[in-house]
Amino acid sequence: MANTQSAKKRIRSNARKHERNTVYRSRVKTMVKKAEMSIFSGTPDEEAVRDAISTLDKAAVKGIIHKNNAARRKSRLMKKLNAVGA
Repeated sequence: MANTQSAKKRIRSNARKHERNTVYRSRVKTMVKKAEMSIFSGTPDEEAVRDAISTLDKAAVKGIIHKNNAARRKSRLMKKLNAVGA
């Protein structure tokens, strides 16, 4: 257990950041999953893909995920979209 005041404060701030990061990470997963479902359903919805890419970019800007991680995921998503022939 933390002894100093600064260590206790750090535990509280880390808990807040963890909660915020979890929300963003979950949102990214949800949007990417929706985009992939629309791609593989047969009628790709470009709006869903656009939303997923936007969410990935926002997460990267906020530091939730690394910018290269976001770029890789966007690339894979676009590759899947182009393979279907949208």
